Amino acid sequence: MSKRHRKTEVFSLSFLDCICCGFGAIILLFILTMGTQENETIKLKKILENTVLQRQLKLADYQIKQDELNVMLDLEKTKRRRLERARTSLEALLATLRQQISDREKAKELLITDKESIEEELAAFQTEAEVEQKVVVPTPIGVPVESNVIAFVIDTSGSMRDNATNLINSHVVRKFEEVISSYPEVKGIQLLDASGRFIMGSRLGGRWLPDSPEMRDSMVRAVRLYPLESESNPVPGIKRAIRTLYDPKAEDLKFGIYVFGDEFTGKPESVITEIRNLNKTKDGERIARINAIGFPNVIHTGAIFLGQSGLKFAKLMHDLTYEHGGAFIALDNESLNDIDRETRGRYPTPPPPPPRRGIIIGI
Repeated sequence: MSKRHRKTEVFSLSFLDCICCGFGAIILLFILTMGTQENETIKLKKILENTVLQRQLKLADYQIKQDELNVMLDLEKTKRRRLERARTSLEALLATLRQQISDREKAKELLITDKESIEEELAAFQTEAEVEQKVVVPTPIGVPVESNVIAFVIDTSGSMRDNATNLINSHVVRKFEEVISSYPEVKGIQLLDASGRFIMGSRLGGRWLPDSPEMRDSMVRAVRLYPLESESNPVPGIKRAIRTLYDPKAEDLKFGIYVFGDEFTGKPESVITEIRNLNKTKDGERIARINAIGFPNVIHTGAIFLGQSGLKFAKLMHDLTYEHGGAFIALDNESLNDIDRETRGRYPTPPPPPPRRGIIIGI
């Protein structure tokens, strides 16, 4: 019997079964691995989200710190600008102070020079001149007495007052009494303080007061008890006396002005020019003869500032009286102390206030 030979086929049913099984296994593995990758992906996504959130929180924190630093930087810039302005202001102030110190040093040198020259002049003035008086004895301490109307300009500031009573010093009142007594009779008298206020007769509009013994006694009392303090500058009083009391229609009046003071703090050059222009008529004649009596109330203290005001007064009065036909008398401390001792209790003082009832003083 003959054998049958079957042809071998490459793509047989078994091969196809194997191929299908293999593909099925691959698909199954793919399906199984897909679930695992998805879980890993979800985990990785969460990790990334947490990382991003942490980075965002840090970024927000950095932004807050940056804002704080910007605010601090602005504050520091503002402080720096303020410090720069303060530094500029202090530098300008320092420059001004240095200039002022330099000016003061120069002024001090000039003051010392002026003081030395004025002290030399004062040394020559420290004697009471004797002028022969044919009418009345004693003499009016060396001043002319030819005037028939006289105005007194009296410095009533604190330096001219008694520290204990606040009244005008008795030696000032004594010198005032001596001058007024040297005139036997005049047609008119007036009293002004250094500020230009009328001590008596202010309601009369600045007219001359009639002369009489009673009027003179009243004037002495008024000067002693005058309560208002004037400025330490007799120039306003001099100008007020000339402008108010001078009458161009009264041809027979011989006007005399007496200045009693101890201080002057202004500039003498402008004062001399102003009084020169004021104290003359339209025809160029002198209106009033100006005399002055200087009291060393501030010179003897030794303080350069106060002493200088006293020396400036002496220099100004010397120039004014020389130019306007008068005389300047500079008094010394010893004679004034003697006057105070001699006149103690002579001039009036305000009565003490009555004691209060119902108050027991001491037990």
